[in-house]
Amino acid sequence: MAVVVAEPVPAFELGIASEVFGVRRADPELPRFGYAVCAAEPGRPMRTSTGFSMTPSDGLDRLERADLIIVTGSAPPLPPPRAELVEALRRAAGRGAFLASLCTGVFTLAATGLLDGRTVTTHWAYADELAARYPQLTVDADRIYTADDTIATSAGATAAIDLCLHLVRREHGADVANRVAREMVMPAHRSGGQAQFSRQPVTPRREGGLAELLDWATDHLDHDLSVQALAARAAMSDRSFVRHFAAATGTTPAAWVRAERVRQAERLLERDGATIATVARRCGFGSADTLRRQFRRVRGVGPETYRAAFRTGA
Repeated sequence: MAVVVAEPVPAFELGIASEVFGVRRADPELPRFGYAVCAAEPGRPMRTSTGFSMTPSDGLDRLERADLIIVTGSAPPLPPPRAELVEALRRAAGRGAFLASLCTGVFTLAATGLLDGRTVTTHWAYADELAARYPQLTVDADRIYTADDTIATSAGATAAIDLCLHLVRREHGADVANRVAREMVMPAHRSGGQAQFSRQPVTPRREGGLAELLDWATDHLDHDLSVQALAARAAMSDRSFVRHFAAATGTTPAAWVRAERVRQAERLLERDGATIATVARRCGFGSADTLRRQFRRVRGVGPETYRAAFRTGA
C-alpha cells in the first residue's frame, strides 16, 4: 500500500496510516503490509503541518503497483493537485486499486473526477467548501467515513483511524481488525457521526423585534415554549408570530426551541452529574425518552454516550 503526501504534510493523519499499515505488529499472526510514503519529489525533505520535516521514500511511480492508495491533505485553501498525481490516481483506479482519502485528501480525489456522483465526507469544518467546489458530489458532513467497493473517504483527525481499521476489516475480517485496534489501544468501532463533535457556536444575544423574547426563551427552556405560548408573550397572532420568527431567525419556532434545548442539554451533560431524567426536565424535554430521541436526532448519539465522551469532571 502507498500513502500520498504533499506539502505541508499532515503529520497526524500520516502517523495514523503509518501506525495501522507501516508498523510491525507485536502479534506475529497479524498481517504485514508493503508500506511506502510517496510524493512527486521523493527524497526531498518536506515540511509537515506541525513544523518538522519528513522525507518520502518513494515517487508517484509506486502508485502503479499499489493495491491500496491513501491520499492525505492539508487544511484548505488547497492548491490543485499536480497533473501527474491526478493521472497516476486515475490509472490506479482503472486497474482496480482501492483509493481512500484521509480528511481533506478528498479534495485531491475529487479533482480526479473519480468521486463524481458519490457520497463522500471530510472534516465537518471543510464540508461546505468541498460541496461548493465540487457540486457533483454528495457531501455528508456527519459521516465518520464513507466506503464502497472501490473508494473510501474519511472525516478529520481521529476519523482516519476508523477508516484505516475499516480497510483492515475489509481485507482481513473483523477479528484481525479488532486485534490491530487492541494493540493500538483503540475501540474497533465508534458510535455516531461527526455531529457529536462539531460544536455549534453559542447563540449570540439578539437585536431586533424578537430579541427580548428569544433571550427570555433561552433562559427559560423548561417553560412552555409552544407557538401559542410564545406568540401570546409577543402579543401576536400565531400566524403572524411564525412569519416574523422565520424572518428573524431563518427557522421555525419548534426547530429553534429544539436546538436551544439540545445545546443546554450538552452543557449539563458535560458539566453536571444529574440523571438523564433531571437533565431532560431542566432543558424542557419533559422525559428522559424525549431527550434521548431529540438528542440522537440532532447529535447522532444518545446523551449517555455524549456524556461519557465529553464529561469535563465531577
